[in-house]
Amino acid sequence: MNPDRGPGIEADDSPYPPARYAWYVVGVLTLANASAFIDRQILGLLVAPIRRDLAIGDAEIGTLYGLAFAAFYTLLGLPIARTADHGSRRAIIGVGIGVWSAMTILSGFTTNYRELVFARFGVAIGEAALTAPAASLLADYFPASRRATALSVYTLGIFLGAGLANLVGGAVIERLGDDATVVLPLVGSIRAWQAVFVIVGAPGLVIAALMATVREPRRREVGAAGATGHTLRELLTYLRDNRRTFVFHSLGYALFALVNYATAAWLPTYLIRSYGWSAGKAGITLGALTVTVGVAGVVAGGRLADALLARGRTDAKVRVGVIAALANLVFGLAYALAPTAELAVAALVPYNFFASFAFGAAVAAVQEIVPNRMRAQASALYMTVITLLGLGLGPSAVGLLTERVFGDDSAVRYSLAIITVVGLAASAGLLAFTLAPYRRSVAYRAAWMNAISDSSGRR
Repeated sequence: MNPDRGPGIEADDSPYPPARYAWYVVGVLTLANASAFIDRQILGLLVAPIRRDLAIGDAEIGTLYGLAFAAFYTLLGLPIARTADHGSRRAIIGVGIGVWSAMTILSGFTTNYRELVFARFGVAIGEAALTAPAASLLADYFPASRRATALSVYTLGIFLGAGLANLVGGAVIERLGDDATVVLPLVGSIRAWQAVFVIVGAPGLVIAALMATVREPRRREVGAAGATGHTLRELLTYLRDNRRTFVFHSLGYALFALVNYATAAWLPTYLIRSYGWSAGKAGITLGALTVTVGVAGVVAGGRLADALLARGRTDAKVRVGVIAALANLVFGLAYALAPTAELAVAALVPYNFFASFAFGAAVAAVQEIVPNRMRAQASALYMTVITLLGLGLGPSAVGLLTERVFGDDSAVRYSLAIITVVGLAASAGLLAFTLAPYRRSVAYRAAWMNAISDSSGRR
């Protein structure tokens, strides 16, 4: 038996693209993912100057960071994914990168809350074209035995981007001060926080051009007559037959993501308000942790998932999620309630490692339990739940708790502690419930692919 397949896992025995080029594609897509999360996460470091200049509160910041982005991201995610399942995935990704980069730059020229919300809508529209098509693309570049590692490297772009957002933003704010003005050629004077948006958005335009060097791979497992399409009824039937897996998996990782997004949005503010740090110091410290420990965590999680799969653990990609959620339940509570900044940073080291540990495997899990013809749409459904629940509610919940429940800016640490405990306890429980249904879904897909292969042979 081919170890890359398992019974019926791959219906196409032709060689995959050369490994060197496949990893080059991973590199380009990882840069794109990092760019996306720099542009998405940069708001977390700019809370104080944006609040001051736009005269808004924590609740509006939470909405700006979460719901304003999540609404358009999810609205367009599924239509874009359906197009990706039938058309050129690399072209869709390239256009998306250009759109979100341009809208991030535009964020640097906004002068009121409404304009900034509009710009964030544009960032969301562009980023909706990335992860679902990219996951589908990479699944055609790598066999099942290496897929979790490849998608983990792609996913590390999330944590690399989040870290660089803090590092770059922190360095600019530390050098200029958050109330400084910057003079740009052909533009004139803008605030330091506005300059940060321009600086982090510009490199994305170069990455968009790099997508022209990525080849669209031949689709695998395309079924009878090489057709890549499928009816909506076929997709809904497949999802219905595996509903326990999809529901538990998506909700479990969405709650984990809710805690991650809440932490990313408010951790710089927590350090500033709790320990009197400057925004620059908070950004540089958190950025350094994320681009080192966080990046190491996502790669380690993917390698562990592939190693467990090689030992016959077909639920490996979910199992690493349970491990990560339980670990960060402890370390998240430890940093939030730490009496000193030194203890908080010490707890944030393992917290960053396990915050990223499972998410490459989580994306690979979706690819493992659906056939090629449905992968982008299944990924989009997963990202819809992750974004609506995780990004849509996480940052907003912390802002609302701090402002409306505690009524005290310094209570942000308790808001983070509550979200961490509730979110990660529920995540660990749901992912534990997913293990058995996930194993059944792996077998279901094998049987489904064998049936398609038999049908094609008879024709």
